Amino acid sequence: MFLLVGYVIVLGASLGTYAVHGNLAALWVPTEYIAIVGLLVGGFVAGNNPASLKAALGALPTVFKNSPYARPFYIELLALLFEILTKARKEGLISIEQDVENPEGSAIFGKYPLVLHDHHVVEFITDYLRMMVSGSLNAIEVEGLMDQEIETHHIEAHLPAHLIAKAADSAPAFGIVVAVMGVINVMGSVGEPPAVLGKMIGGALVGTFLGILLSYGFVAPIANQLELKIEEGSKPFQVAKVVLLASMNGYPPQMAVEFGRKVLWSSVRPTFAELEEELKSRK
Repeated sequence: MFLLVGYVIVLGASLGTYAVHGNLAALWVPTEYIAIVGLLVGGFVAGNNPASLKAALGALPTVFKNSPYARPFYIELLALLFEILTKARKEGLISIEQDVENPEGSAIFGKYPLVLHDHHVVEFITDYLRMMVSGSLNAIEVEGLMDQEIETHHIEAHLPAHLIAKAADSAPAFGIVVAVMGVINVMGSVGEPPAVLGKMIGGALVGTFLGILLSYGFVAPIANQLELKIEEGSKPFQVAKVVLLASMNGYPPQMAVEFGRKVLWSSVRPTFAELEEELKSRK
């Protein structure tokens, strides 16, 4: 939503101010638009492999969606961890084996649809719960493994944003290429009247204008939006990590989820009272 609002502001600030003293029709040079868009798409395709292209194109629709990682999601995540750890503490780790092996069919996981919908987070939680069920663990070694897994996921998730940022960086250069082609065309028409040459030069400069506008006004904001969503998406893993490690170190479920609550950003962090009330209501 904010991306579209930003686009409207960009167009209003650029085309709107130009229209005050210029003719908008002078900016309409279809061949310049086709050339620069074609160069941008061609360079993007040439510089990536099919897997990278699929990841980048698949990530684009997410910039128009609201983030799922709001306060209700984290309340569900903490409540889920509390309930599963409480069951393991009361009935033994073996009691959660079926929940871990089949979270989609688990009565516990089924209570928390927001979390269950995020298969990456569910897989992260169940993998380490499975390790806990399998035998005694060294919390320090497990923490190192968790950090490596989170870093790997983070790097992989950053790929689409990185690729689109590179495309944004290339747009001004492609704009210059289009402008130079226009200037070459002008040089071949030096015998034409000044009015004709002026129109041709103006058309050539549209390429530079369009390249810079596309880069900083349209493509770069998409990369920035993806970066923000990646940062938001990494927080659930950190919360799960802190809670599970606290449990491995012997803290009771109530205290373990408090550790997880404390690592949340203030904008999505439930208060102690809110979380306690949620846990009580789900008992």
